[in-house]
Amino acid sequence: QQDPPAPAQRSPRWPHSLGPVGELRVWRHLEGHLPNLRHEPLVHTCPVIETLTSVLREIEVHVGTAGWDQPPRLFALANTRELAAREPTLGLVAESADAMTPIEQDALPGDRPLHEALAHVAWPAEVTGCAIVLERVYLPPSAEAALPTDESELTSFAQTHPDRRDVRIAVAVLRDGSRLCALRMRGHEESLSVGPDLVPGLADALATTLQD
Repeated sequence: QQDPPAPAQRSPRWPHSLGPVGELRVWRHLEGHLPNLRHEPLVHTCPVIETLTSVLREIEVHVGTAGWDQPPRLFALANTRELAAREPTLGLVAESADAMTPIEQDALPGDRPLHEALAHVAWPAEVTGCAIVLERVYLPPSAEAALPTDESELTSFAQTHPDRRDVRIAVAVLRDGSRLCALRMRGHEESLSVGPDLVPGLADALATTLQD
């Protein structure tokens, strides 16, 4: 079985405004989902969710082909039929009216927290949604008591902790409010947890970038 095709590259017709972004390396509990990380088939309740599931998996696999230890990567999501009409040279073919094409954006700078960078993202009307893929270090609740109070020591503590786990998080949101998250743990790449509310805080932050 072949991997999904790589997402189309960023279109010069879609400039976007991005503030610099930094990477908070420690996610202390990952909102309770990591200890039970496993493949969870999502029940498709409508064609849009089915399409969003497909495109999020495509993006996560695409990013995963470059391995681990990557910075955050941001994608615009466009309706494939509309994009094909505007950009016929791309040679896109829509399998359905809801089909979406991911378009990777420029690399995110690394000197601001992620939430500050997302607060400066603006998308044109042609973008129907967006997605982000990033990595976080998970520490189990048992490590909470030993966490250093000095924020400058937190990253080193997490990186060297014997129970640390690296997780790749992929989140996609649409203008209509649909959202989906996927989690994959390093060392257990065969398992993927998928659901709408796995990382709600990140999904909320990403959804604000689509507000008018």
